[in-house]
Amino acid sequence: MRKIVITVVGKDSVGIIAGVCTYLADHQVNILDISQTIVDGFFNMMMIVDTAKYDGDFDTFAADLEEIGKELGCIIHAQREDIFDQMHRI
Repeated sequence: MRKIVITVVGKDSVGIIAGVCTYLADHQVNILDISQTIVDGFFNMMMIVDTAKYDGDFDTFAADLEEIGKELGCIIHAQREDIFDQMHRI
């Protein structure tokens, strides 16, 4: 299993979840966990996904999501789980 943490932040609008999830489904990426909130019109989502069946590399995956974020008017960031864990250790 190759876990990736994806965060999505921006003004709430129709299609953000659909845009991200369509890309993931089209590339055989499984959503393991998902949490999303909308606070005062701002959308925030965090996902943990498994990219074991994804046929590309991490840099392409992250760049594709970043581009989708631009199209949707939000910021999408992808991090490898091991790096995310190291960055957030106390």
